[in-house]
Amino acid sequence: MTLETKSVSFMADGKELLGHLAWDTEIEGERPGVLVFPEWWGLNDYIKKRTEQVASLGYLAMGVDMYGNGKTANHPDEAGALMNGVLGDLDTLKARVEAAYQVLKDQKLVDSNRLGAIGYCFGGALVLNMARFGMDLQGVVSFHGALDSMKKPGPGEVKAQVLVCHGADDQLIPEEAIQGFKQEMDEASADYKFISYQGALHGFTNPAADERAKFFDLPLAYQESADLQSWHAMKTHFEKVFKTKS
Repeated sequence: MTLETKSVSFMADGKELLGHLAWDTEIEGERPGVLVFPEWWGLNDYIKKRTEQVASLGYLAMGVDMYGNGKTANHPDEAGALMNGVLGDLDTLKARVEAAYQVLKDQKLVDSNRLGAIGYCFGGALVLNMARFGMDLQGVVSFHGALDSMKKPGPGEVKAQVLVCHGADDQLIPEEAIQGFKQEMDEASADYKFISYQGALHGFTNPAADERAKFFDLPLAYQESADLQSWHAMKTHFEKVFKTKS
């Protein structure tokens, strides 16, 4: 395996956004494409690493900058302001995720009939709402993402097969949000799976969660077992959905 990466820029709602592309050069021809959406910290080194890990599975992966010019945050106050600036404006959110989707779809190495998206925390909320919007994705995976809906889908409108990887002890996702999400998916006749990892807190996939929890007094924690299990669940999910969309 020989991974190659490059940065691409694209425009959405008048703002220049960046994408971190990664692919295995030893694979010939088209392959499925997967968008990777970041935590509220932005397209930082952690998300670029995750993007490259996705690419190592045989996909063309693109980490997505949702803030513009590759901006990242190191403090929760700044991260929260940046995230809420996107989540608070449905038109902005849709413009940016749709622009990223189009950039990935247009890559010459991508099989445009086999596209997926994953996201962490903030990014998890984004991919779940992309599914709710009815975007033409075969599968989406949310890791400890918010479950709140920006658009309630009607029956049959969710095209993507949905996987939610959730920390059972996540203090930032209330139980009513979980029940509301499941009811929404059931009413939309969506194909979804919801996995809860026992003892896992918010941010369970990120090794930096423990340090941030201590420094900023946040209810975060890394849990290796949940990290590894959820990654395996994602791999299985994409193997299934992409196999049926050749």
